[in-house]
Amino acid sequence: MRIVVVGDVMLDVDLFGEATRLSPDAPVPVVDVSGVRRRAGGAGLVARMLAQDGWPVTLVTVIGDDDAGSQLRRQLAGVRLVAGSSGHPSPVKTRVRAGSHPVVRFDQGCEKTPVPEVSPAMLRAVEQAGVVIVADYGRGLAANPHLRDLLARLARQVPVIWDPHPSGPEPVPGVAVVTPNISEATKAVQSAGNLPSADPAAIAGILLERWRSQAVMVTRGEEGAVLLQQGGASATSVPAPRVEAGDPCGAGDRLAASLAVHLLAGRDLPDAAALAVHDAADFLAAGGVSALPDAGSADAAEGRKPGPALRPRTTTEPLLLARAIRESGGKVVATGGCFDLIHAGHIRSLAAARELGDCLIVCLNSDDSVRRLKGPERPIIGQHDRAELLLAMECVDAVMVFDEDTPEAALDRLRPDIWVKGGDYKGARLPEADLVESWGGRCLTVPFHPARSTTGLADALAKVS
Repeated sequence: MRIVVVGDVMLDVDLFGEATRLSPDAPVPVVDVSGVRRRAGGAGLVARMLAQDGWPVTLVTVIGDDDAGSQLRRQLAGVRLVAGSSGHPSPVKTRVRAGSHPVVRFDQGCEKTPVPEVSPAMLRAVEQAGVVIVADYGRGLAANPHLRDLLARLARQVPVIWDPHPSGPEPVPGVAVVTPNISEATKAVQSAGNLPSADPAAIAGILLERWRSQAVMVTRGEEGAVLLQQGGASATSVPAPRVEAGDPCGAGDRLAASLAVHLLAGRDLPDAAALAVHDAADFLAAGGVSALPDAGSADAAEGRKPGPALRPRTTTEPLLLARAIRESGGKVVATGGCFDLIHAGHIRSLAAARELGDCLIVCLNSDDSVRRLKGPERPIIGQHDRAELLLAMECVDAVMVFDEDTPEAALDRLRPDIWVKGGDYKGARLPEADLVESWGGRCLTVPFHPARSTTGLADALAKVS
């Protein structure tokens, strides 16, 4: 299932260096430029993020026939690009940074242009989408009537995420979610003659009625987001983790990309929104756009590697990984447990399970589930850290956290080809066997390593603490 990004692209240029003195001509800093970085911006940034994470993505856009356009095409290496000609100079946004501080930005070719034409190839590419992201940057592509008609039809079949722009058109009716930031949402309300409101939930309600979308998600930076769905009694607050981040550039693009991944995996919108907010915060904490690999680097080229079982490198989304492996003809292997204090027995069993197929997904008991099973003193390590430790292992491809006492509900969603348990079950029929066999799966055991257990390790640690 392909993710299609539709929208305007631009060339982003960063000039960076140190500023240690003022100019003798005017009281302005002199930046000694030590490096230049170029990257695709706008819809191009969304597509690059998805491609670098290994997702099959198509970018549908228009690009100018100029030097900046040629540089944009180079920066989009690894992305399936279906582009028409804009007939105008490609927009370029250049930022000058002194250390980590922005000094000035100057724009070229960013004035408003007529609505561009779309080709039949562009429309065919959009029709192939399993999920669509409309990344509107006010350059006119999202206003094309043929494209809008197609998007309105697709919105009844697949999730459409619309990231609006103050200079762009309104979203087509019926899209899954519109994701303005609080500034964009406020301007949209005011432009329609509504009285300004400081309440994000009230703003979302006005826009939900006006745009006729299925949901509106107003993002609020470090305060998270507010999500309001059609038919919902009230808006839902989506908190964001606190992170130290200097430049918020790209956070909205990361959020839209993550929403697409989680909706494509079958999650409902509130779950997808919560995960996307966390993904955007993690993106900023890791350095934001400045930490993205160059288009020519080995990391960026990852998305161009051939092979049917392309594995997303940074996702923890197990459902979408399982779907990709199955569609490529591979076998999905799953196992489960608490994995509280990971020991050598765990590592050997997980490595043996991974050898049975093309990916290994661990169904991990949540903290609440562990407490019910093991008692109030457990788990020793929280679920987020346990998941992170598991994902650090080369043999583990994804982790699915579940809240129930048994993994059966998680298994029913995941539907692995092989369900693996430790050899301590040898000779006994696994509790999940009937369920796994109902969709043609198999249950297997891997060798059990005695004298290695979390309880024994916890007892030993208690004696020396």
